[in-house]
Amino acid sequence: MKKLLLLILFAVSFSPNYAQVENVRLSHQVYSFVKEMKVKGIIDDIHDDNPALSRYEVKRFLDKIEQNKSELSATETKLLQKYKDEFFEEEFDSEKHWQLFHDGLFILPFDKVKYMYTYRDENLNMFVELSSHFQLGKQFEEISERAFMIDGGLRLRGTVFDNLGYYFSFEKGGISGNKNAASLIKPELNSNFKFVEDQESVGNYDFTNGYLKYQTAPTEDMLISVQLGREQVKYGYGYGSKLILSGDNPNMDFVKFNFSYGIFSFTSMHASTVGEFSFNRSENFTKYFALNKFKFKIHDLFEFGLGESVIYADRGLDFGYFNPFIFYTFVEHSLQDRDNNTFFVDFQSDFVTNLEFQATVFFDESILTSFGDESIGDFDSYKNKTAYQLGVFWYSPFSISDLSLVAEYTRIRPYVYSHVYSHNTYSAFGQNLGHRIGPNSDEVMLKLNYNINDWIRTELEFRRVRSGENVIDENGNLALNVGGNLFQEKRENVDEDFIKFLAGERIDNSIFSVLLKIEPIRDLIFDIVYVNDKAENITNGISENTSYGYIKMNIEF
Repeated sequence: MKKLLLLILFAVSFSPNYAQVENVRLSHQVYSFVKEMKVKGIIDDIHDDNPALSRYEVKRFLDKIEQNKSELSATETKLLQKYKDEFFEEEFDSEKHWQLFHDGLFILPFDKVKYMYTYRDENLNMFVELSSHFQLGKQFEEISERAFMIDGGLRLRGTVFDNLGYYFSFEKGGISGNKNAASLIKPELNSNFKFVEDQESVGNYDFTNGYLKYQTAPTEDMLISVQLGREQVKYGYGYGSKLILSGDNPNMDFVKFNFSYGIFSFTSMHASTVGEFSFNRSENFTKYFALNKFKFKIHDLFEFGLGESVIYADRGLDFGYFNPFIFYTFVEHSLQDRDNNTFFVDFQSDFVTNLEFQATVFFDESILTSFGDESIGDFDSYKNKTAYQLGVFWYSPFSISDLSLVAEYTRIRPYVYSHVYSHNTYSAFGQNLGHRIGPNSDEVMLKLNYNINDWIRTELEFRRVRSGENVIDENGNLALNVGGNLFQEKRENVDEDFIKFLAGERIDNSIFSVLLKIEPIRDLIFDIVYVNDKAENITNGISENTSYGYIKMNIEF
């Protein structure tokens, strides 16, 4: 016990002062900036496979960028100063920061970082922010549909004794207009209980997040953190969507452990979520997701990772999957082979300046369980539940500053993400936890990002998605199962054992989107978005076009 107390005191004593250890929201624009600086070679290892950064980490990256300021463009220099004003909170002063309860509403500055209230001393700090979002959108079809959404909320965050971070937020919103149009504009509504239940006179939704996080840096190259609570979680590489955890699902409750030291890093997470929605409360259930990943990296060359995940349901917490140093595959066997085990390998390389390559190979069911199975040698076997993703990120192409080009290809075999036991599908609240295109499909994604200046950013994206869907007859019954629906498992002695990729009802989607993000006043952000999705049913020779646009105004202080 004495040794443990001494270790804790040692860790705390060597932790940096003014370390804000709470996480930065994944929707924050600073992630785009540090990613571009990483590809440019200014900073190293932003662990974007495990993308949530603490404010302390962001501050450390900004320090490194400042040291290489001579290599920045004019826009990058202004963005650096913008984020320094926000993240160097120990330098809080009236020239850079404004708070409602101190300065009053009638002195509303354009260029200062805004808060509702702040409290700071040597042991504790607290930052209180209000947020509000207004979204007006329209679906452009023969019968156009409109939707208007407005929500407001509060965020409270801070750090105690430089090591214990805390975060709390809630958001409540209302909807006027067409629900289908609303879900196109704000896809996260599809997994929101109040929106899906739709039992009140006015369409509405709510979101809440909160956690405690302990982080310490005992030495310069070591960072350790433990986090308990709820927030948005993404995991794995992927410039568009991710094969492991895309984040296109309800935020999960979890405990997560992160460790990094020198060339090694490790993540272990255990989370809970829910199954598909049902009005019959007795049919609702809790499911669990566990993940371990070990990563090895060589500076300026590459990162290589090995990871496992497992999904289980219909029982309480299983401590077999809490163990961070064990093969889930063999744990699953010891627990009578009831659960959905996956294995993945990923790679990222930055050995060429301004050019980043990454790849992920995903095995639904561990490859260790396939030894000796002759059908695995036939790639069309339904047991070959594999997926892979290849991508490249090119920053400042052709010496054009502030521009980035991204290309990515994703291919997902039939039956990936499904499971013989329906409660163990790779999903939460009926939404795929993994890549957005689902099984028996592939996607080519091309993307262009350009910072016109420090307050205007534009993004253009084109996606070509091919999918082979299960065939449904005129009575709504399953006529042919080709593994195109993660909620439909392989039926023994009914469905074919060998399936060609993209078999079934063939549908091709060409999706074009454009985003213009404008921040004319600090913390007042406008998103102007247009999306066009042309779906061609190759099997039946018909096509359908869906297009919509919206404008979103975000106010935060």
